[in-house]
Amino acid sequence: MSGIKIVRQGYHYTIEHFGRFTTVAHPGFNFFMPFFYRVGRRVNMMEQVLDIPGQEIITKDNAMVSTDGVVFFQVLDAAKAAYEVSDLYVAIMQLTTTNLRTVMGSMDLDETLSKRDEINARLLSVVDQATESWGVKITRVEIKDIRPPADIVNAMGRQMKAEREKRAVILEAEGSRASAILRAEGEKQGQILEAEGRREAAFRDAEARERAAEAEAKATQMVSDAIADGNTQAINYFIAQKYVEAVSQFATSPNAKTILFPVEATQLIGSLGGIGEIAREAFGRGSDPAPAGGATPPAVRRRGPFEGSGGSSGQ
Repeated sequence: MSGIKIVRQGYHYTIEHFGRFTTVAHPGFNFFMPFFYRVGRRVNMMEQVLDIPGQEIITKDNAMVSTDGVVFFQVLDAAKAAYEVSDLYVAIMQLTTTNLRTVMGSMDLDETLSKRDEINARLLSVVDQATESWGVKITRVEIKDIRPPADIVNAMGRQMKAEREKRAVILEAEGSRASAILRAEGEKQGQILEAEGRREAAFRDAEARERAAEAEAKATQMVSDAIADGNTQAINYFIAQKYVEAVSQFATSPNAKTILFPVEATQLIGSLGGIGEIAREAFGRGSDPAPAGGATPPAVRRRGPFEGSGGSSGQ
């Protein structure tokens, strides 16, 4: 019964013959001659986690930081892990600690805080290479925490705040710049549209004045033709229209409360009729034929439409 050895899953036993390593007992039933063979070391072959205690490290820029971490490893060769190193766990912990100081001491504070992946990769490479002769495989090395001093943390907080304020000012300036550009573009478009509107209005005003001038010329031509044909009412109407327009200017004055005429309006209106009669006589003298017998009929003057009782009456 003493020669039967039952090995649990996940473990390997080293078998010694009079104190000298001979073989490895694998999980399951194993039988060795009692008194001649005995179990030397019980080696855990499962992946294990080793905690690295916190320590103070001085970075490249002379900043003191506190850090800790964990190491994941697995024994691949039970014989080497049992006989190549005295205390496997202490050896791995000390090896990781010293290399952690070396790696982080060659970096600045900002790099140690921002490049954890690089630190983990460098530690994994160095420690795994060193433990290869022990039959151990380092699977992962992770930095759990990096704690700078309080004054450095405060300085970093102020630096971050200043950086954020700088970004805010830059963004605000860029926003103001974009707003000014858009506002200027809008004003430019507004001025262009206003200028186009003025040009169109000037064109329409010129066209209206041209139409009015054409209408005025046509009306003047019609009056001239009527006068040439001996129609004295046409010139009488033309002069009366100008007179009404002149009088209307007095009525539209903002300061005029009372309108005073230097002469009687009836005399002025009567003079209009006289002017029309003179024009009629001037045009009628050359056009009317002389009556038979050489007798000249008396001149008959017709009353103008604006003549009142103050004017001379016609016969």
